[in-house]
Amino acid sequence: MNPELLLRTAADRLPDAIELLQRLVAVNSFTTNAAGVDEVARITAAAFAPLGFEAQMIPCETAGAGHHLFLSRPGPGSTSPIVLVTHSDTVFPPEEEIQNDFRWDERPDEGRIYGPGTIDNKGGTVLILMILEILRDTAPDFFEKTSWLVASNAAEEVTGDDFARAATSLCNGAARAVLVFEGGPVDEQGWHIVTSRKGRSTWKLSAAGRAAHAGSQHHEGINAIDALVAVLPDIAAQTSVSEDRTVNIGHLYGGTVVNRVPHEAFAEWECRATSPEALRRADDYFAGLSGTTATGAVLTATRTGFTTPWPGGEGAAALYRHWEKAAAAIGLTTVSVPRGGLSDANHLSLLGPTLDGLGPFGGNAHCSERTADGSKLPEYVDPASFVPKAVMNALALLGMGEGG
Repeated sequence: MNPELLLRTAADRLPDAIELLQRLVAVNSFTTNAAGVDEVARITAAAFAPLGFEAQMIPCETAGAGHHLFLSRPGPGSTSPIVLVTHSDTVFPPEEEIQNDFRWDERPDEGRIYGPGTIDNKGGTVLILMILEILRDTAPDFFEKTSWLVASNAAEEVTGDDFARAATSLCNGAARAVLVFEGGPVDEQGWHIVTSRKGRSTWKLSAAGRAAHAGSQHHEGINAIDALVAVLPDIAAQTSVSEDRTVNIGHLYGGTVVNRVPHEAFAEWECRATSPEALRRADDYFAGLSGTTATGAVLTATRTGFTTPWPGGEGAAALYRHWEKAAAAIGLTTVSVPRGGLSDANHLSLLGPTLDGLGPFGGNAHCSERTADGSKLPEYVDPASFVPKAVMNALALLGMGEGG
């Protein structure tokens, strides 16, 4: 395939892509603004319909959320689909957008478009459409023969696995590839392609003591705060450079007033690790904290959340080589990177070889403030990144089709 043809086709599609992005950004789709999330899904489904994609809306299990959107276009036979992943929600409540006057703000002089979801992840949705349009127009045989599933999470910004379960069901438990279109940074090393992500467990430790008057009956009390803080250093010590594991104790609370021996106290933390084994070892340690201390306080450790690591591996490495080759064909360089944050790749990587960070370039995700001195700037996307990133992805997909 001639890369120049794809580049020209992508450039022709760019104005329509930017117009669609503006329409999506205009709709507030905070995770629990169900009406807004569903409106984004409807706009998205209508944009993909001319390509022959059929829409299915599946309720999200997150309280107050809208519907997951799945757009399918089966190829001949029952081949496993290529799953293209994005999400419809953002982290910005309507009140925050109003307070910070955070809206579509196109600034050609800066080479940026500011607005909620421009890079996280409405820009990714638009890029998926561009890629599929390019393939339809320049490689119709490949486009028609391939089974596609575009999957848009209604509640990616919160922890949950029901989206992955729905996607797994729709593709019968297997995917030819899982491609996640979160934003992809660019630096002096090249265009980042994410090939692994840490997993995470979250924990809560409760300490139950015995209340007493702090002055006259101090000796009769069991100080829950003392019992709790005694084990915090050991919890923090589960951070390990050699195992690429971090522990962050993020919330402590307990007691009531200073003239009372505190009868309860609580600590909450998260643990992240690249390998499932490293995360499991830490979790086993945390679970073992439950029991009675020498002072008589009762500790109860509870795992409150879990997201499996996506360690990458040979499947991701083999996929990455297609993207590396595709980038080189248009004069770009890629770099394979791990990432510490979570995404749908953590859950969906069980379906097949996975890559992430395939979306456009931008920055300041999850930020809405702008200060006069420029020290704070809101979320933005670089519109100039859409064409090269769309072509890179399209060429890589064609490389997969050729088996090269």
